[in-house]
Amino acid sequence: MKTHLNIIFLLLFLPIGMQAQQSDSAFVYAKVIDGDTIPMITLEQVEIFSFHGIDTKRDKRRLSRLIRNVKAVYPYAKIAGIKFEKYSGELEQIESKRERKALMKQVEQEIKEDFGDDLRKMTFSQGKILIKLIDRETDNSSYEIVEEFRGAFVAFFWQTFARLFGFNLKVSYDPDGDDKTIETIVLMIENGQI
Repeated sequence: MKTHLNIIFLLLFLPIGMQAQQSDSAFVYAKVIDGDTIPMITLEQVEIFSFHGIDTKRDKRRLSRLIRNVKAVYPYAKIAGIKFEKYSGELEQIESKRERKALMKQVEQEIKEDFGDDLRKMTFSQGKILIKLIDRETDNSSYEIVEEFRGAFVAFFWQTFARLFGFNLKVSYDPDGDDKTIETIVLMIENGQI
């Protein structure tokens, strides 16, 4: 009787035990080096950013303010880059000065309607950062953009006006020099890290 119970027990629970022993297999590329098999796994690229020279509370507050300001103006710089590409292509196709002027008035009106209030609310620091980020996105200084679209006289007028308030439309973006911290913040924004 005892053997019958053992046989019944084995027949009932043997399939469960066999299922537990099945495993999914995964294939991994490997390389043989000096007789040893080394698995080769490709990992996603990870970028690590750091801010050097941030030691005091004052430096941390400045960095926090800079991050906040860059996050506030970066979307406008991206939009400026997109619009610059779009309207530069359209202007190259137009030969008539009258049509060019009409397009520029339309663009200017569109920008004022869409972003005028937001741009007026920006702080002085955000304005300076925006000028630099526009240069980053378009590879042209704000002065060059105004000169291309509105003419040299208008560009000179706006540069003079900007200089009265401490801005410089001719400033260029230097990601390896003065603007290294801003570049790091922008890269972190693009990677979704901040």
